[in-house]
Amino acid sequence: MDDPILTIEEREAINSGRWFSSLSPSLRHDILRCAYVKRFKDGGLIAARGDPPEEWIACARGAVRVSSTSISGKQITLTYVEPGIWFGDVAIFDGDRRTHDAYAHGDTTILCVAKADFRKILAVHTELYEAMLRLHARRIRQLFGLVEDLNTLPLRSRLAKQLVHLVRSYGVPSLSDGSEMRIGLQLAQEELAQLLGASRQRVNQELKAMEREDAIRIEPGGLVVRDREALMRIAETDN
Repeated sequence: MDDPILTIEEREAINSGRWFSSLSPSLRHDILRCAYVKRFKDGGLIAARGDPPEEWIACARGAVRVSSTSISGKQITLTYVEPGIWFGDVAIFDGDRRTHDAYAHGDTTILCVAKADFRKILAVHTELYEAMLRLHARRIRQLFGLVEDLNTLPLRSRLAKQLVHLVRSYGVPSLSDGSEMRIGLQLAQEELAQLLGASRQRVNQELKAMEREDAIRIEPGGLVVRDREALMRIAETDN
C-alpha cells in the first residue's frame, strides 16, 4: 500500500538519522524531493534476492528484516534495518542483483529513491560520493565488530550487547514504571537467536538468567529492560 506523504514521526526518523543528518541541506533536499513512500504490512516482501537493483531505500518506521535462505530451505535472519537507516545502495553501485530478501517486520514504512534519480543526484552532488564511502566504511567496521564478537565473546555478552542496541533503537518507557524501557520491536526468541548465531534454547537460558538478576523482565508481548547499566556491564565484562 502506497501513501505519498511521510508522517511527522516518519520524517523525523529520516531527518535525524546519523548519516543522513550529516549531509548538506541542499543534498538532503534533493534526495527527499525525488523520494517516494511505500507502506507494508507485517511480513510484506520489500525486495527479493535476485531482483535487479531498482531503488535506494531508507526505513522510516517499523523495521526491515534482511534474511537469506539456507540450503535446507530454512530462512535465516541476518539483521533488522531500523528507522533512519539507508540500504540497497551496494547493488545500485555495482549493478549486480540483490543478494538477500527484505521483509517488513511489523507495519513498516520505507522511503525510496529510484535508481535513475539516485544517479542524477550523484552527478549533481559529488558530496554524495564521499558520504557513501563513509557509510560503507561504517558498515564494514560494524561487520568486523560482529565477526570479532562472534569469535571472542560468550553468548551472554553478545546477547546483552544486542539488547542494549535494541533498547537504544526501539525502547519506549514502560507505562507501569518510567525507569524501565520496553523494547518496541517484537522479536520472537528464535529470531533473536538467529541474530546471535545461537540456538533458541541457549538464548532462552541466558534471558532467564538476566531476568533473575533483575536486568530484564520477560513478558508475553516482549522484553522490558529494567537495568540498562547492568546489561552494559554484562556486555563489557563477561568475556
